[in-house]
Amino acid sequence: MIIKNGLIMDPDSGFCGISDLRIQNGLITETGENLPETQGEQTIDVSGLTVAPGLVDTHVHFRDPGFTYKETIHTGALAAAKGGFTSVICMANTSPVIDSVPVLTENLAKAEKEAIHVYQAASVSTGLKGMELTDMEALKAAGACGFTDDGIPLRDAAFLYKAMVKAGELDVPISLHEEDPSFIKNNGINHGPVSDRLGIYGSPAIAEESLVARDCMLALRSGAHVVIQHISSGRSVELVRIFRSLGARLHAEATPHHFTLTEDAVLKYGTLAKMNPPLRTEEDRQAIIRGLADGTVDIIATDHAPHSKEEKERSITAAPSGITGLETSLALGITSLVRPGHLSMMQLLEKMTVNPARLYHLPCGSIRPGCPADLVVFDPEEQWKPESYLSQSSNTPFTGWDLYGKVKMTLCGGNIVYHD
Repeated sequence: MIIKNGLIMDPDSGFCGISDLRIQNGLITETGENLPETQGEQTIDVSGLTVAPGLVDTHVHFRDPGFTYKETIHTGALAAAKGGFTSVICMANTSPVIDSVPVLTENLAKAEKEAIHVYQAASVSTGLKGMELTDMEALKAAGACGFTDDGIPLRDAAFLYKAMVKAGELDVPISLHEEDPSFIKNNGINHGPVSDRLGIYGSPAIAEESLVARDCMLALRSGAHVVIQHISSGRSVELVRIFRSLGARLHAEATPHHFTLTEDAVLKYGTLAKMNPPLRTEEDRQAIIRGLADGTVDIIATDHAPHSKEEKERSITAAPSGITGLETSLALGITSLVRPGHLSMMQLLEKMTVNPARLYHLPCGSIRPGCPADLVVFDPEEQWKPESYLSQSSNTPFTGWDLYGKVKMTLCGGNIVYHD
C-alpha cells in the first residue's frame, strides 16, 4: 500500500510536511515525496488530509468481563477505531477484577482477536480493596502494561508507597484515581453553586487535591512513573507542576470533558454530565488547558465509561458516573484546544500518541521506516455532528455538537480498520 500526498504530522520526530508512505507487511517501509508505485500495490490518495500516528488512549473501560451489557472488548475496539485510536489500555475494575494472571490472560486472549491493539492494566490491590498487593511481577510478565485501581482511591499511603516502589522496579506506570471519599457526599457532581441549586452536597475539589498532594510527595520519594488520572482541579495541576520541577516522574491525564465543559453542563445535560471526578469551574478548566499548554498535563485520555440508557435515566444521585468518549476525543481536542489557539496541532497529537506510547513502552506513536503502520487520517477542517456511535452505549453530552476534525480512516498494522 502507498498513502499519497498526506500532510504527515509526526510528534515523535517533529516532522510536518507533505509526504508519501509505503506500507509492507504491516510496517512503514519508506517515506518521501513522489514515491514510485509498484505493481500490485494499493494506492490511497489522501490529498488535503492529515496523517498522524494512530491515537493511543491510556484510560478506557470496555466493561469486559462482567458488565458486557454496557460494552464489550469488541464494541469498544470498534469505537476506538472510529475515533482514530489504534492502541487503548483497559482499566482493571471489571468483574472479576483483573488482579490475577488467569483473568488477565483470558482478557488478553479476547483482545488479540480485535483489529486494534487492546492492552490491559492490572489492579494494584487484590479485589480493589486497597489492602493486599497483587503479584505485580507475575502480572507484568503475563502482559499487564501498568497498574491501577481506577475507580477507587488507594487510601493507605504506606500501602501505595510500597506499590509505587514495586512499579518503579518493574519500570511500569502506576495510575491513581484521586478522590478521598471522606470529603464526598454525592459523587459525580462538583460541590458548588450547581450542586447547591440541585439540593445536594456533591464532591469538592479538596477531595482530589488532598490525595494529589500526598501522592505527588510519594511519587517524588519512590521515583516511580506515577499518573494522576483524569485531573479535574486547577490546584491539582499546580501540584503536579511543582513536584515535576522537584524531579518527580509525574504524569497527568486530562479528559476532553474536563477541558471542554464545566459544572454548568450538569444543569443542561443532567446525568450525561455526571462523572468522577466531576466537572468543575471555568477557572479549573482554564488551569487544565494551561497545564496542557506547558506540558504539566502530558496525556489526553478519554476515561471512556459506557453505561446503559436505563442506568443514565435514573435520578442525578442514583445514576452511575461516566461518559463515552472514544469517538469524539480527537474532534474535541481540535475544537476546544487547537482552533482557539491553546495548543498547536502537533502539541495535541503529542499528548494523544507519542507521550502515552513512551510512558507505557508501546511499539507505536511514530511515523518512521520500520515502525508499525498504525495511523489515523483525518480532516482537521471538516465540521460534523456526532449522532450515532459504534460503542454499545451512547452516554455522552456531545451528541449533536458542532465539532471540527473528522476521522476519515484508521489503519492498524497496515490494515484499514475504519473508513468514513
